[in-house]
Amino acid sequence: MSQSTPETTKKQSYTAEEIQAWLVSHIAEQLGVESKDIDVSQPLDSYGLESAQAMFLVSKAEKLFGFELSPILLWHYPTIETLSQRLAEESKASQSEIFEI
Repeated sequence: MSQSTPETTKKQSYTAEEIQAWLVSHIAEQLGVESKDIDVSQPLDSYGLESAQAMFLVSKAEKLFGFELSPILLWHYPTIETLSQRLAEESKASQSEIFEI
């Protein structure tokens, strides 16, 4: 059976701002802090985000965006700002099943 995706069933794309808001909300929730306390230009590891929490976040993002994310994504794009920009690019271009860096 063919896995081609007709234009009418194309996945929704998200802007960097929408992705950034989603990431801030979910990271704040995981860390037990207020969203306003998250600085999108600071490295995620400065908040003490552990590997298990990062993988949980990646898993939730995969469900939202509808494509697979590389497990090392957070290390290549270490801030919410850079990560959201990269995910927005991939969201717009998402034709494949696997996110490549």
